[in-house]
Amino acid sequence: MDRDEARTVKRQLAGYVGELLAGRVRASGAAPASAGIGLGLAPLPDGGYGVALRYRLGVPTARMVARKVAEQVGPTVDVRRTGRIRATPGRTAPAPRPPVVTALALGETGRARPLRPGVSIAHADVSAGTLGAFVEVDGALHALSNYHVLVGAPSARVGDTVLQPGPADGGRDPDDRVGVLAAFDALTRGRTATVDAAVARLDDPEVDLRYPVGLITTTAVADGGESVAKIGRTTGLTEGRVSAIELDDVVVGYGEELGELRFDDQIEVESTSAAPFSRGGDSGSLVYRADGVALGLLFAGSETGGDNGSGLTYLNPIGAALDALGARLAG
Repeated sequence: MDRDEARTVKRQLAGYVGELLAGRVRASGAAPASAGIGLGLAPLPDGGYGVALRYRLGVPTARMVARKVAEQVGPTVDVRRTGRIRATPGRTAPAPRPPVVTALALGETGRARPLRPGVSIAHADVSAGTLGAFVEVDGALHALSNYHVLVGAPSARVGDTVLQPGPADGGRDPDDRVGVLAAFDALTRGRTATVDAAVARLDDPEVDLRYPVGLITTTAVADGGESVAKIGRTTGLTEGRVSAIELDDVVVGYGEELGELRFDDQIEVESTSAAPFSRGGDSGSLVYRADGVALGLLFAGSETGGDNGSGLTYLNPIGAALDALGARLAG
């Protein structure tokens, strides 16, 4: 199938999945819960597309629905199990997917001046995430990361202090202040989202724009199947492959304050090695193609699932994240 044909089948399957879930609710009399079913497009070796179906491990209803869909559609559906998908980090209290402790992280958890992509950063009341890229907003230089890294909770406000390294890695105010929270796309309990993104206006515009692979100033829409890489606070430089695009109903856990949020039009990446593509603390990393073109902003992942069992990683399309913030990649 070409992309448009696959999108049509995806819409049809979404209706079928809805009917199966509704029938399950009627039969059991139980209130509908999170189904744990996501649908998107899966790249095929011949350049075409199948439908990607993702279901959560440990949810019997999701497993039943996935089996019935596979029986109905056949080999054009790419079915994979995922672990529970969580955002990271959180407030300084224990988080759903807390960053890996400083001593075990492979990336840069220490103080880095000039600032560069891949280092630890966070709101002063958040644990630690990753500085993904530098962007320009209204002509000023900003650091790009996730909402849950630079904001962390609905109580945060524009002007709050941002630290490098993040508090979980020893960052303290005022010695490690690098800027202030400037803008974000708010996440709200019960509302389907597309991006988890925020920017901090930097105190010092002297930064390393070329680390680690040279200037990244161009963005593209993911087609699926691309070889990609990222540099993050926890796992450092890792490589992977875009295993699905346009994934809807990706359910991500955000802890007590926000609960589980649904995301549409997301990108999925699987590792191309035995190690995971990302772990807790890598949130906010910029994910780019081998030719240095940015595709996505890493915001969540599972610790299990995927072909090699090391988990799957989820990205916001970079264009959507930048548009939401009125930003462009600096260069």
